[in-house]
Amino acid sequence: MDLAKRQAILDAATHAFFAHGFAGATIEQIAADAGVSKVTVYSHFGDKRGLFTAAVEGECERMGDVFTLDRLPAGTLREKLIAIGEAMVAFLSRPEMVQFDRRIAAETEVEPEIGAAFLQAGPYAMIRAFSGFLDSLAEAGEVDIADTTLAAEQFASMCKGLGDVERRFGKANDPARNRDRILGAVEVFCRAYGAG
Repeated sequence: MDLAKRQAILDAATHAFFAHGFAGATIEQIAADAGVSKVTVYSHFGDKRGLFTAAVEGECERMGDVFTLDRLPAGTLREKLIAIGEAMVAFLSRPEMVQFDRRIAAETEVEPEIGAAFLQAGPYAMIRAFSGFLDSLAEAGEVDIADTTLAAEQFASMCKGLGDVERRFGKANDPARNRDRILGAVEVFCRAYGAG
């Protein structure tokens, strides 16, 4: 399959899964929106869960790009971490992401495999990417971290604070509070793990 068709399928699938959740999205509509047949979708993604995983992975790759040194501002460890924190919180606080989180959590009650697929393709993949970034900072002598996976989790959790829970339960996004959380997370992280 040419790359343009694959991207059209992934774009249509991402839109469908975010708008309707896993259960509400249909292969028929995704194929129609992408301008391909159902057979084409199935032959390249296996089944609906395979397509879901690919769509979530594609969405999270956009966030993963933030963890490459060439995309971050040159500067201090704090400046790099602020840029990562801002990108992460902006990514997670998008209305469509909040809606998607709600739907996937509800669907996981009925079909736990959907939650497992989401965790692997989304949050776990982003933590792996961030952990790899922290490994590169450790090699460069910018941080002193024994467990970069744990440190990545800690930083992400501090940046989000209660913001993701508040948004999931209907509270409006608060950019000023988000910024306070990020700056606080960076300060704590640098004190705990900053080299020298």
